[in-house]
Amino acid sequence: MATNLEIDALAHDHVFLGAAHDENARRTLWVVALTAVMMVGEIIAGYVTGSMALLADGFHMATHAGALSVAAAAYSYAKRHAADRRFSFGTGKVGDLAGFASALVLGLVALGIGIESVFRLYQPIRVAFVEATWIAVVGLGVNIVSAFLLSGSHSHHDHHGHDHGPGVKSQDNNLRSAYIHVLADALTSVLAIAALLAGRYLGWIWLDPVMGIVGAVVIARWSWTLMRDTASVLLDVSDDHVADEVRELLAGSDGARITDLHVWRVGPEAHAGIVSVAAGPGIDQQLIRQRLQPVHELAHLTVEIR
Repeated sequence: MATNLEIDALAHDHVFLGAAHDENARRTLWVVALTAVMMVGEIIAGYVTGSMALLADGFHMATHAGALSVAAAAYSYAKRHAADRRFSFGTGKVGDLAGFASALVLGLVALGIGIESVFRLYQPIRVAFVEATWIAVVGLGVNIVSAFLLSGSHSHHDHHGHDHGPGVKSQDNNLRSAYIHVLADALTSVLAIAALLAGRYLGWIWLDPVMGIVGAVVIARWSWTLMRDTASVLLDVSDDHVADEVRELLAGSDGARITDLHVWRVGPEAHAGIVSVAAGPGIDQQLIRQRLQPVHELAHLTVEIR
């Protein structure tokens, strides 16, 4: 008969929030405020000046303000319910859920910008280049400040070097989604400035919607990458690197053979694991745990001896 031995005979919590959770939450709130203010300015300026690139940047920033607000709310919710026993493995993945929602919004934004830009290629409108350029420059400045605020909290790098898309590597997908939204804003601002300057000095009116299309393609790619990574966490996809490390460490236990192994993320800096071992004489759960101590990612471990 199998014997299940939990990591601790006494009751223990399942709080798997990131070490920088509170700091990241504060930084995100600051970025929400900055984005909301600039959003209003760019949308108004876009309508007044007639710039598609600037208007796209404004509406893009509007959706980002909403997505960033979701990120801020996710931090708050995860902290308030961290000890709620209704969540079997805590609220460490709330940020991944928020990140997935943000990725969906980002994808819809890219689609909207692309469609509107194609229309503007065939039906160009008059653009007030000087006014629009200044507003776009201010918007870019806000994006740079926001990116600095968010990137300053990326102190916990991925130990395994996985590609996390643009920006600094981070295991906090909620923060990463906010960072990508800000980068997308910065990209559309840069493209808008380039298009407006070319239109003013070279007469390239067509470049304004073309830049909108280019921005839409890049943003769509970022959206897909973020959606893929957050979905893998939400669906408890096995972390092969950690699983391979577990197999390697237990391979040195004479008379022990892994019959079942599950390793998945339960928080920005934490994994859970269930390992079932067919053990010979002298092999017990304590020995298995000692063998797996070097696997620092495992914050919650269940050992089954058969």
